[in-house]
Amino acid sequence: MSQNAPTPASTKIDVFEGLDPAIKVRTRKMMMWFIIFAIVMLFAGVTSALIVLYGKLIWLHMSPPVYFWLSNAFIIASSVTLILALRALKKGNQSLGMTLHTLTLALGIAFTVSQHAGWKHMASRGLGFTITQNDQGLSAYRWNTLGKLNGEYGSDYWFEMNNERLVKEGNEFYKPSDPSRPVTNTVMTTFNAFGAMLSVVIYVHIIHLAFGLIYLIVNTVRIAKRRINQENTLSIYISGMYWHFLGGLWLYLFYFLFFLF
Repeated sequence: MSQNAPTPASTKIDVFEGLDPAIKVRTRKMMMWFIIFAIVMLFAGVTSALIVLYGKLIWLHMSPPVYFWLSNAFIIASSVTLILALRALKKGNQSLGMTLHTLTLALGIAFTVSQHAGWKHMASRGLGFTITQNDQGLSAYRWNTLGKLNGEYGSDYWFEMNNERLVKEGNEFYKPSDPSRPVTNTVMTTFNAFGAMLSVVIYVHIIHLAFGLIYLIVNTVRIAKRRINQENTLSIYISGMYWHFLGGLWLYLFYFLFFLF
């Protein structure tokens, strides 16, 4: 057989074969840091847009639904179980590592479901969009104005205008500094920037979570097949970098959206 014969497609090529194992570790860590940096830049852009819009529009403040509090619990718990899974595998306890990693995957799925449920709840309170028919009979999507909100003003939601929390008396909104002139019409017709940005943040975050869940699924299969074991836990460590970062990112966004603004 010729020495220059092509490698069969079924043969897995290891680009790190023959190199110092430390090079593989450093390379994979560096690749993950690049991915994390790219995500940071993406969400930095989104939060910067929020900061710019904050002072220019009537701003909506909403109390976070219970689903988002559950999201916090799920993502924190999943990070803990992933750390424990890595420790168990390093100690050679394959069975416990498999159980904890599977639990991490289940918590990750629960987190994603609670994120979607949280947004659906917020949309039901008027944050979503309205579907209408245009002249051609096609569906047209229009983001709701602040006038579409429902719930109890002052506890479920409230508005801020020029750094003043608006007061609601009956069906009218007033600025505390000028109680004689209602600003109701302006409120009712203002674009809901908070709702639009919140939907972007949640679903872009869920997209990134999908990659994390896929990685968890792949690693769960690898653990079951013992391809990940006491001597080879690098994939768990790398996925942990990504997963812990996404969890921390969500906790930051949660605080930023509901308590900082």
